[in-house]
Amino acid sequence: MESLSCPRCSTEMTHRVLGDTTVNTCPDGHGVFLERADLGSLVEAENDWHRNASQHTAPMPRITSDMAPPPKSSHHARAWVETLFS
Repeated sequence: MESLSCPRCSTEMTHRVLGDTTVNTCPDGHGVFLERADLGSLVEAENDWHRNASQHTAPMPRITSDMAPPPKSSHHARAWVETLFS
């Protein structure tokens, strides 16, 4: 496998295999990088885990092109955590 460099610090990234997916990680914590197909595999694995974990967990929704963004809020939140309680 070709070695990749972190786009932020240019350090050679480490890679590890998760099932059939390869994840490249900056050893200095600047990010995780993977191919689009690998992201899809990880999302499917996450959905499978939720499907089999418990009746109280829900799978991640599949994003489709016909989805609309949520309506704009008339009240502008001062912090992200405020959005959890509106």
